[in-house]
Amino acid sequence: MSMLDKKINENTAVLVIDDELVVRNSCRKILAEEGYKVILAENGREGLEKAQMGIGDVILVDLKMPDISGMEVLKAIKLKFPHKPVIIITGYSTVSSAVEAMKLGAFDYVPKPFTPDELSLTVHKALEKKKLLDEVDFLRKELYEKYKIKNIIGKSDGMQEVFRLVNKVADTDSTVLIYGESGTGKEIIAKAIHLQSHRQNNRFVAIDCSALSPTLLESELFGHVKGAFTGALSTKPGIFEIANNGTVFLDEISNISPEIQAKLLRVIEEREFKPVGSSEMKRIDIRIISATNKDLKLLVKKNVFREDLFYRLNVFPLFLPPLRERKVDIPLLATHFLKLFRKELNKQIEGFSDEAMNLFMNYHWPGNVRELKNTVERLLITVEGDIIKPEHLSDIIKKQDIKEDLSIPKDKNELINLKKKIKHQAIAEIENKFLIESLKRNNWNVSRAARETGFQRTNFHALMRKYKIKVSDKESF
Repeated sequence: MSMLDKKINENTAVLVIDDELVVRNSCRKILAEEGYKVILAENGREGLEKAQMGIGDVILVDLKMPDISGMEVLKAIKLKFPHKPVIIITGYSTVSSAVEAMKLGAFDYVPKPFTPDELSLTVHKALEKKKLLDEVDFLRKELYEKYKIKNIIGKSDGMQEVFRLVNKVADTDSTVLIYGESGTGKEIIAKAIHLQSHRQNNRFVAIDCSALSPTLLESELFGHVKGAFTGALSTKPGIFEIANNGTVFLDEISNISPEIQAKLLRVIEEREFKPVGSSEMKRIDIRIISATNKDLKLLVKKNVFREDLFYRLNVFPLFLPPLRERKVDIPLLATHFLKLFRKELNKQIEGFSDEAMNLFMNYHWPGNVRELKNTVERLLITVEGDIIKPEHLSDIIKKQDIKEDLSIPKDKNELINLKKKIKHQAIAEIENKFLIESLKRNNWNVSRAARETGFQRTNFHALMRKYKIKVSDKESF
């Protein structure tokens, strides 16, 4: 072992619990040579007291001791420190008991007599696993902190009501349906619900139901068996199986086909499903959170969406307000994104001028929080100075409220010019919205959108160029 490895190991403590002096001394000699700090306990009771005080990054415990058995020590440690690795020391006659101990959470066992290499390798592997679990735990806590309701930005009345309802529903198993326009943060709220529930240590799996064809979506949700269809070369679990005991977030739920609606209804009602091509049902325990930017009640009336499924999904509805209805949050969000991208892009921009922030406040943000975030990121990339000013926004924010940049005319000519300007702005805004909505309806397929609206594809493209609308920027709308 290198001197560097020994130096690293100096910060690692190994607690050895064994009633045999020769075993304790053996462990101390082997592990001390590796650079570990070794703490000894000569019986189960003493060892358990030290372990419950948090002593030892990894614990070696003899299975057979006169006062308390190693199995009892193991159970007590795992109850208080579930991630702490415990290694069982055992004689050959009790190997079967050591295997039983592993079922109760022991990391591994070393049979007596053991070689220095056997002991060192087992301790090293146990510490590697502990390091991995600690990292996962840290990331989970970091994620939990990020999506805590108190850390989601929004002091407007509308968002405060959302936070109040999230706190009420989070630790239940009720099905939640989140309503909101694109870009309002529906997935963020879904994650907040999951991370404040009793399922927080299990998986949160999200899927956009509008991004896949019905066949692919069915396979993604329910999985398939080998040979179920052309290309199914192996059995693949679906997200319902993968997320068992956790939460599934179904975004844009209004886009699922009638066949999938029927299967989803069974998942909610019976907690079971059948993979594509399989004849066997699988049981699951999941929570379903769904989201939509459409009026599901209207789709039910049009016989596009099942009424029984709607009522199953709509047990606890949440309505996310669009950004234009929570303008008090715009400066908070803009400043938050500025700090975020300033760090990521290593830029020294200090903030927004009052005039620039006023433009932000009076823009109607059709793409909501997502558009605001993307706008701030683009500004951080393009702006060279230390303050974001109105001139930096001219190519990004184009549709300001007319009242912000128009004054009352003083004579006939000014009135005529003003009317032309208002007409031009109104037409431009309508055309822009017309393009975006037709593209959304057709999943951003330009040819289908042109066909649906009666345009030649070239003319439709020309309008898109006029308003600088690109399919690649669809997430901003």
